[in-house]
Amino acid sequence: MLRDVINKIKDSFTNEKHIAPLAVLRMAFGAIMLFSTIRFIAKGWVYRFYVVPKFYFPFYGFEWVKPLPETGMYIVFGLMLIACFCIIIGCLYRMAITVFFISFVYVELIDKTYYLNHYYFVSIFTFLLLFVPAHRYFSVDVIRKPSLKITHVPGWVINIFKFQLCLVYFYAGISKLNHDWMIDAMPLKLWLPANGNLPVIGTFLKQTWVAYLFSWFGAVFDLFIGFFLLYKPSRKIAYAFVVIFHVFTAWFFKIGMFPYIMIFVTVIFFSEGFHLKLMYVLRSIFNRRSLQLNEVTLPLRFSSGYKRIVYPLLSVYIVLQVVVPFRFLLYPGKLFWTEEGYRFSWRVMLMEKAGTAFFLCNQSANRKKRRSSECAVLNTITGKDDGNATGYDVTVCSLFT
Repeated sequence: MLRDVINKIKDSFTNEKHIAPLAVLRMAFGAIMLFSTIRFIAKGWVYRFYVVPKFYFPFYGFEWVKPLPETGMYIVFGLMLIACFCIIIGCLYRMAITVFFISFVYVELIDKTYYLNHYYFVSIFTFLLLFVPAHRYFSVDVIRKPSLKITHVPGWVINIFKFQLCLVYFYAGISKLNHDWMIDAMPLKLWLPANGNLPVIGTFLKQTWVAYLFSWFGAVFDLFIGFFLLYKPSRKIAYAFVVIFHVFTAWFFKIGMFPYIMIFVTVIFFSEGFHLKLMYVLRSIFNRRSLQLNEVTLPLRFSSGYKRIVYPLLSVYIVLQVVVPFRFLLYPGKLFWTEEGYRFSWRVMLMEKAGTAFFLCNQSANRKKRRSSECAVLNTITGKDDGNATGYDVTVCSLFT
């Protein structure tokens, strides 16, 4: 039986599949990234996060990554906007996806205190899109160069994205199987009453049993939704739950773009027929008859060394994605206190922390100490000079995040 399962998994990665789901994923991912980047700029976060601060907390090994001057940072985000649009329409795709990947990862690496699960998720998805032919169907690149067009790809090209999504959900579910979440209904017991002013449902959100219901439902949803999406008879209902679940989490908890990203990219689980119908609609809307959908089979051809290179690399990638979230076991202490190994492990919505920093300021002349609440220190930290802040060196004494 185990051999049958292994053979079935192997076939799912080697058998040819229609490329339509990959092309739709390209457009969906590009569209949500375009909106997300516009939102980031419009809210003034480029200036607030990457221009105003004078000190950053880099990731280990990436201390050399520094923000550019103000103009440079806006250029980076401008390039991301252009790249997103090109990804959507499939124009100069290889260049566009590379530019977006480098720009996005660069911005993410500047300061680890800005880390969010969906930033990591976007980085991984973009990395995978670097290596797949998502532009070789229903794209401007195909219109410009018809010889690029293909209709079928090896199964791994599409299933690697399904694997990644299932892993995110499943590990998010595993991380919720702890005493705080399941037995104490924390932190939902605190978060839900904060929405008690909402009309109609506000009263219910203040009830303790609702916090337990949300906690248990969230854990079960994350653990099993990937399997229901993979199973064709339950796929439509499962996707409906995906939409409802993420809309509600976005509404209640204000967790940024992550819910909408998951709604958009999860469409890859649908069949090629669904995606082809969607393309017919898009073609009629934009009146692009050159984007032909009724065609002979044009499979993707690889060199003889393809299997010897691709499948070992895929195996390494899959093993890393499975193992890395468990690296916290290598560190001493409690994970939720030390947070060593907390990042990059799909621990979604488990806690909320407020950060407080205490600074010790030494005046170079007489070593006089002042507390951080004093104007001189605050001006030094923010880089402002009102005539009182000169001659001070600021060092962090303790930091709680």
